[in-house]
Amino acid sequence: MAMDIDAEDDLLQSPTDQDYPALERQPSYYNPLHTFNLAKGELKSYKQQYGDIYFLRLAKLKPTVEAIADEEWKEFEIAGETVRGVERVLDVRQGELCWVAGTVYMDMPLKPNILDDISKDHWISAPPPREKYLSPAGLDQIMLEDESGRVRLIGTPLEQAMLVTGCIIAVMGTENANGDFEVVDLRVPDLPRQPQRWERDESSALLANGTGKKRQSESHEKHAEGGRVAIVSGLRISGEQGDTMTLDLLMEYLVGEACGPAEQAEASKISRLIIAGNSIAEGTPLALREDEKKAKKYGYDSSAYNPAPTTHFDNFLATLLPSIPVTLMPGESDPANVSMPQQPIHPAMFPRSRNYAAMPGTSEPGWFDSVTNPWQGDVDGWRMMGNGGQPIDDVFKYVEGDERLDMMESLLRWRCGAPTAPDTLWCYPFQDRDPFVIEECPHVYFVGNQPRYETAVIEGPAGQTVRLICIPRFRETGEVVLLDTDTLETEIVKFSVFEEKS
Repeated sequence: MAMDIDAEDDLLQSPTDQDYPALERQPSYYNPLHTFNLAKGELKSYKQQYGDIYFLRLAKLKPTVEAIADEEWKEFEIAGETVRGVERVLDVRQGELCWVAGTVYMDMPLKPNILDDISKDHWISAPPPREKYLSPAGLDQIMLEDESGRVRLIGTPLEQAMLVTGCIIAVMGTENANGDFEVVDLRVPDLPRQPQRWERDESSALLANGTGKKRQSESHEKHAEGGRVAIVSGLRISGEQGDTMTLDLLMEYLVGEACGPAEQAEASKISRLIIAGNSIAEGTPLALREDEKKAKKYGYDSSAYNPAPTTHFDNFLATLLPSIPVTLMPGESDPANVSMPQQPIHPAMFPRSRNYAAMPGTSEPGWFDSVTNPWQGDVDGWRMMGNGGQPIDDVFKYVEGDERLDMMESLLRWRCGAPTAPDTLWCYPFQDRDPFVIEECPHVYFVGNQPRYETAVIEGPAGQTVRLICIPRFRETGEVVLLDTDTLETEIVKFSVFEEKS
């Protein structure tokens, strides 16, 4: 492509005496929550039963959905019969109009079954994972269960509702002669209470002061200052030469070394970078020579380990961290535990970047904060919640279509960040609480490693508003999402490398 350049815009010019102002990075007010951190050492055990998670979830959300159902259906009548609420599934009587709350269970023949997996151990290779669990023959069934029993649900409203295993709902209808519960209407817990902006930060300041009065100057300063938060996912760094260019473009943009003064001024408003999972590509062991291909003790060969992806990622972070704080979430392909919630990637993986992390034993977050997946915290006063994509990708297998924003909205209205865990999404066997239950509504809910960028705003019954963001895979799209911390509006910055076609 030819380009005309005027004399005054000549690329080769003599040095200028013009003074350029020094740009300063917008400060980041960051207050993470530790909702998904697991116990350490011997306190963490996998010997418990996974079924307890469903009972904990039901005990937490059942009173909420029952209150909503009672308010909605209190004086509802059909053919002169007034609906009544029953406490348990087994209390449903044939022919009586009633409503009951419980946990949804999707009985789907194509779902993974551990017993089937054990019986097929003699297979030469495992079958490929299914894209969808939906049965083309219509054999799927929707059940409602609690501690007393289970009943099959049928009816037209179920065809219009998005339901997956693990969500808590209330259904109104009647039991027919076949023992099925014909649903007339259903209700979900809907969005919980949403904290005000800066609420948690100001509450902490009140406790810290001990005077009952907050420092007005600091409070107004926080409210006046704005900025942007950059969110990226799916870097999938492999250590190969092919993924260097786009990463370098991203790095230069974030540290303010790319583009002109106007673009650099805009980049200086980015107060924090959030990396939402899958930063490192799937494991690619080093190729061995023929004379090295021999059996190793316990089947492990340390010489085949490829440190290039982790080293490249560490260098990438170490270049960014002097200029911008980074929150790092693990993903499905990252060196962290597979089951949800994934724990922070160990600092030993980043010998250069860990110098910017918090000291062990301190409560204050560091400039480099390696966090869990899912994660939630306050950034510039807004409550943010996000994950690396596994919960949404698993819900996708239960439902028709590919409307990721609808799935995200459903998770929030179910008040459960990972409803299909532990049925088809691996997770830790919690015994005392279910951390996936959403107790406070976020202002921003983002999900990483999605097929494309999408965003929407949803509203709750009490005036809650939530910005939903699908974060695309950077490796495939070259896109980074910028979130305005004043308006919660989003925009896309796309990086691409020109490749001349032969």
